[in-house]
Amino acid sequence: MSLQEQVNSDIIIAMKAKDEITLRTLRAVKSALLIAASEKGASADGKLTDEVALKTFQKLAKQRKESIDIFSQNGRSELAEKEKEELSILEKYLPKQMSEVEVKEILKQIITEVGATSAAEVGKVMPIAMKTLAGKADGKTIQLILKEIFN
Repeated sequence: MSLQEQVNSDIIIAMKAKDEITLRTLRAVKSALLIAASEKGASADGKLTDEVALKTFQKLAKQRKESIDIFSQNGRSELAEKEKEELSILEKYLPKQMSEVEVKEILKQIITEVGATSAAEVGKVMPIAMKTLAGKADGKTIQLILKEIFN
């Protein structure tokens, strides 16, 4: 079952269970998947590959994380809590994120392969790191760990 089909199935389950949080989140996901399916270059049958669906999930999760930060900074804890609930549902569909220790080890290997020696050469490391760690770690985490390694 593809991720797109899984979302549709889970929407029905959430409706039957009257689970408002899950239903709200999955409807937003379905909407984003429909938009992704209608973009230029998408297949004509409206089906998305799991890779494209996964990128959509990652994008939505990133938006929720940023919203949580903004709402928390502005004292809007009720809105931050709502975003946290939605993020927890989105994370069920995402692959498990790597720990900082695991990411650091992979980044050290990439730095050695590329031959980067200073923070000025992060531009050489970052594209390879993003490709290698796609779906396993977010760009913000990778960037912070790279700064830590070079300092």
